[in-house]
Amino acid sequence: MDRTQIVIPCYNEAERLDVERFQRFSKSHPRFRFLFVNDGSTDATASLIDGLQAASPHSMAAFHLGQNQGKAEAVRQGLLLSLATDATAVGYWDADLSTPLDALTQFQDVLERRPDIQLVMGTRLPLMGRSIERRWIRQKLGRIFGRCASYVVGLPIYDTQCGAKLLRAGNATRSLFAERFTSRWIFDVEMLVRWRVACRIMGSADPHAHLYELPLERWLEVKGSRLKSTDFIRAIGELWSIRRKYASQLYGDLPIGNAESDDSALEQAA
Repeated sequence: MDRTQIVIPCYNEAERLDVERFQRFSKSHPRFRFLFVNDGSTDATASLIDGLQAASPHSMAAFHLGQNQGKAEAVRQGLLLSLATDATAVGYWDADLSTPLDALTQFQDVLERRPDIQLVMGTRLPLMGRSIERRWIRQKLGRIFGRCASYVVGLPIYDTQCGAKLLRAGNATRSLFAERFTSRWIFDVEMLVRWRVACRIMGSADPHAHLYELPLERWLEVKGSRLKSTDFIRAIGELWSIRRKYASQLYGDLPIGNAESDDSALEQAA
């Protein structure tokens, strides 16, 4: 059976980590494994995730960073460890389960139905018949940021920052996380920029052909989020830093591959 490993970045999550929900989901969905990355927490997070691993060693694992390095690095290191396993798909999920674990099966279904897709991204789209609970100000600032991020990435992406993503395991995914990210938080944007750079090097005329935005059925803004509305200003500055860092690779002269073979090259790399 193909296995999927999900990275759960954790920083001082002892009060919010719903151990029972992870255990229930794991028992009913044995193909999914969870890697909890403790990002230098100062509370009881370390002992909590060690307990999860001890209780369910085949489906839960704990990895500890010596000091706090930010969500980007916690996710990056967790994914690199996951890519070294037998997993055929890897991803990351917010520890507060703002996106329910049940949605994982929908993400997995996309990869199984669509062999051309390499990355499935959760999207908090407030459509009728869905339950997206988000504070008004966060929703408005999120849309402004989304438009700015879409401009930096150069792709019409609705929601770059939803903390629910699943990627097909392989060299293409590994290359996205080979180096540290510029930002500690909005690394999702930089990851997508790296994808565009990779596509350009391979000669892809359609860099979003292997990306899939999945509108979530449910998403709940959980109390205790460390992000503040004022972080919006910092995030905009980091967007500019990302754009400046990759400008030459996105718009300068590069040895471009054969555009006719871009799809097969990306799929083989994955």
